[in-house]
Amino acid sequence: MDIYANYQQLQRSEIINKDFRILWREGSSGIAILSIHGGEIEPGTTQLADMIAGWDHSFYTFQGIKPRGNLGLHITSNHFDEPIALEIVCISEIIVSIHGCKDEEPLVYVGGQDQEIGNLIRKELAEVGLPAVECVGMELSGENDRNICNLCGRGMGVQLEISRGLRMQMFRDLTPEGRTHRTEVFYRFVEAVRAALSPYAMMLLEGTPLQGTD
Repeated sequence: MDIYANYQQLQRSEIINKDFRILWREGSSGIAILSIHGGEIEPGTTQLADMIAGWDHSFYTFQGIKPRGNLGLHITSNHFDEPIALEIVCISEIIVSIHGCKDEEPLVYVGGQDQEIGNLIRKELAEVGLPAVECVGMELSGENDRNICNLCGRGMGVQLEISRGLRMQMFRDLTPEGRTHRTEVFYRFVEAVRAALSPYAMMLLEGTPLQGTD
């Protein structure tokens, strides 16, 4: 159960740049990669979102940076309303939101309402030997209309829940220092997601209408 129902409640008790940090940059592709539970909340998700975004896609992360108790900074995706994040979402046609779950089995749960892009991400992950399953009707499904990944211009987004077991394989370990040492599994994951997004980035660049866009 989250301590804070929304960002307004959180900022009354937590201090920016002491308890949490917000980092972002705006890309030119019309695609944004989010890590709203980054830093020490769901370790490894900031690094993944940052590398997937590169310099072409927009990037956003809300990071827990407290010495302990960072899970208390978790605001569920359906209620995450930090203003910078919402601004990035509003100017983006496609959202991929990166999360971490507790499962020890190396696995990616692919959710969100955008099944077309989600299926392509699953296909690209499978081709580089990374197991991914469709997440429908589950707690981690990301199907809620209010989920931040579904608030983009396309009207539906993708939520990737990466198990602790798989994140452990992506870094030397999940400590802050350990996450600076990335493995080939990390780079395989990044390249697979970027490959899945590439045709959509091209369509957006060319002004081709996307299915699901008003």
